Amino acid sequence: MNMLRVWGGGIYEQDMFYDLCDEMGICIWQDFIFACATYPAFDAEWMANVKVEAEQNVRRIRHHACLALWCGNNELEQGLVGEEWTDHTMSWADYKPLFDEMLPEIVARLDPQTDYWPSSPHTPVGDRYNFNDPTCGDAHLWSVWHGKMPFEWYRTCEHRFNSEFGFQSFPEPRTTYAYTEPGDRNITSFVMEHHQRSAIGNTTIMSYMCDWFRLPKSFEMTLWLSQILQGMAIKYAVEHWRRAMPRGMGTLYWQINDCWPVASWSSVDSYGRWKALHYMARQFYAPLLVSGVEDTATGQVEIHVTSDLLEARTGVVRWRLTDVRGKELGANALEVAIPAQKNSLVAALDLGVHLKTHGPRGLLVWLELAVDGEVVSTNLVTFARPKHLPLEQPNLRAQVEDLYNGSFRVTLSAERPALWAWIELRYAEARFSDAFVHIAPRHPVEIIVTPEQPLSAEELQGQLQLRSLVDTFEA
Repeated sequence: MNMLRVWGGGIYEQDMFYDLCDEMGICIWQDFIFACATYPAFDAEWMANVKVEAEQNVRRIRHHACLALWCGNNELEQGLVGEEWTDHTMSWADYKPLFDEMLPEIVARLDPQTDYWPSSPHTPVGDRYNFNDPTCGDAHLWSVWHGKMPFEWYRTCEHRFNSEFGFQSFPEPRTTYAYTEPGDRNITSFVMEHHQRSAIGNTTIMSYMCDWFRLPKSFEMTLWLSQILQGMAIKYAVEHWRRAMPRGMGTLYWQINDCWPVASWSSVDSYGRWKALHYMARQFYAPLLVSGVEDTATGQVEIHVTSDLLEARTGVVRWRLTDVRGKELGANALEVAIPAQKNSLVAALDLGVHLKTHGPRGLLVWLELAVDGEVVSTNLVTFARPKHLPLEQPNLRAQVEDLYNGSFRVTLSAERPALWAWIELRYAEARFSDAFVHIAPRHPVEIIVTPEQPLSAEELQGQLQLRSLVDTFEA
């Protein structure tokens, strides 16, 4: 990721946060701390207090190289402002002195090199009430999740900057065990529903899960599978909007982190443990991305290469077609030019003959992009939803190599395709360089595992638990 948004419903972050973003080259979209409410801008004393708070924070943060944007508020223009005060709206007459006058004046006076944006979402041209106008401004898109639309809906969106959209998942078992007793470990228990940020949350997760995956076999596998589901949802959105460059030039998913242990839209839980989405984000936000768009009706797969780099590159795109048991049915490689900051349709595979022979449930398309001999992006395309793929137990194997710096190289291999494979340790906590990866026969994947406490290679090997999609439903 190259941008994070400090949300108006949260806090102004500590200086160390902005220092770290400066060092790491992460741009910050900084909200003033107003969100999802009406405010008494008619009160002169209150406005004077706000002015001091805003000036203090602009002075404190303005020198940071990471600061990209000041935003007045979150979602007030999304139905919380109207012609007059009501029980759920403030008037434009009181909104404008704060968000169209005071705050932009403070930014222009104290930090003139940084742009000001009045609200998110905001439509700067035309009807301000049309807050999600796809022709201009930024948008908060919630037809997936709140609107219950399928993930494919994202591929119909043509908005310019997608500053909020999201999908929920449960935290992993270790986090969930911290707030449950054994008798609570059912998705519909009181404690599980209490630890849920959205009124429709647990039910909505399970509804989408049944759309995409087989019903998981246990409480623990329900937690893990919800994370795979979440990652798939955001992947659909981000890959589509990156393919839409330069029409769409920004995607900030909701949300990065949690402040308490809970089912939510976050990709990092309150203990700092990465969910599947956070691992997948490393792939779909990669500076160079290979992705595919399937068309079951025609049997075609479009292969796209998307670049966020500032200079043109050249590379090699490789594709392989296998059946669900891993038997190779076709393969090819082609050299591609990769223009800077642009998406390119580099090939259109016609797999109609294979589709007739094997059916949409029987094919897997594996994609790979290499630059200067190094694989920089991989992807997988299917013609059917995962629940309908007749996957077999992949028989995952792990080879452990001690790197003698506290970390280990774990090489995962599989006899059959292993989709969304991940590693667990029985007892120890660890950091993983990757997880929820797709492994094809004869194409092993290396993952660096760094335990929090020292372990020998033998101890690590004894704690390894290897999982993939099949393990979520197969006894």
